[in-house]
Amino acid sequence: MTALIIIAVIKVAVVLTVLLTVIAYATWLERKVVAHIQARWGPYLVGPHGLLQPVADGAKFILKEEIVPAEADKVIYWLAPFLGFVLACLSIAVIPFGEGFTVHGHPIQFQITDLNIGLLFVFAVTSLGVYSIALAGWSSNSKYPLFGGLRSSAQMISYELSLGLAVIGTLMMAGTLSLRGIVDAQSHTWYIHGVNTWVPHWYIFAQPIGFFVYFTSAIAETNRVPFDLPEGETELVGGYHTEYSSMKFAMFFMSEYANMVTVSCLATLLFFGGWHGPVFGPSIVQIFLPIFWFSLKVFCFLFFYIWMRGTLPRFRYDQLMSLGWKFLLPLGLLNILVTGFLIVWRG
Repeated sequence: MTALIIIAVIKVAVVLTVLLTVIAYATWLERKVVAHIQARWGPYLVGPHGLLQPVADGAKFILKEEIVPAEADKVIYWLAPFLGFVLACLSIAVIPFGEGFTVHGHPIQFQITDLNIGLLFVFAVTSLGVYSIALAGWSSNSKYPLFGGLRSSAQMISYELSLGLAVIGTLMMAGTLSLRGIVDAQSHTWYIHGVNTWVPHWYIFAQPIGFFVYFTSAIAETNRVPFDLPEGETELVGGYHTEYSSMKFAMFFMSEYANMVTVSCLATLLFFGGWHGPVFGPSIVQIFLPIFWFSLKVFCFLFFYIWMRGTLPRFRYDQLMSLGWKFLLPLGLLNILVTGFLIVWRG
């Protein structure tokens, strides 16, 4: 029992350290990539190529003066950013990112905990994140944050429906809600007779519509461009976090990047075979090479997130809602219907 507790504590510490590091350098990567897209330099003064810029930003937020609105509901005002950040980090607990290994008879999985309903846990935790934004807007006792919080509530609740429908086709094919079980179901290959070749048994090939609905809905769920309607410089100033400063302001952005990492991990696990890659090495390499493939796939999704921010304009709110209710939701239902028909037809 003591060994299990020690292993669990070590895994939590390692995963949180890696997650916080990824969040910090995702901000650096975004600023660099968007700068290159727009023919600018981006961060380059603090450290080589600006690599120490996240450290400087963290120190700035910690040392910055904090201003609290006089009429704010102090308890909820303080609670909202912490709630969002904790919920954003909590979903990482069930994300598997490798096979694992055994030490002195103790199996060690590259995952904090393996739930047989891991996907439901992630959806349950991430769906609570809307309360953080809604409470932040309400507790500030200011009309602009309030409007931003209301926008976010409507947006996230609307797109959660499409997000849930998008993964049902994958669950029907895998036959399990365990994220590790879904990855194991994609460990084989398909043989295509027409072109005489083998392709990975990844569900992106069987569920392209499901992936399109999932990733589009996930972008809206994380309030990223072109769906960042809870924030709006022209009509809402900074949106729901207008009245926040110092570290509480930073926590909202840390939550946003943590949610980006979560949905990127889920896209990798549900549609792109998780940690399975084209090359597997012997012995010690076989343990850590899957982590490389998993990290590479997640990085590609994060890069796509950033690429869109530097490329696409923001939608109007009516366009946002029309896309979710009139296009993505029916498309998700159609994908479930077609997937179910094909599964029954193939026996």
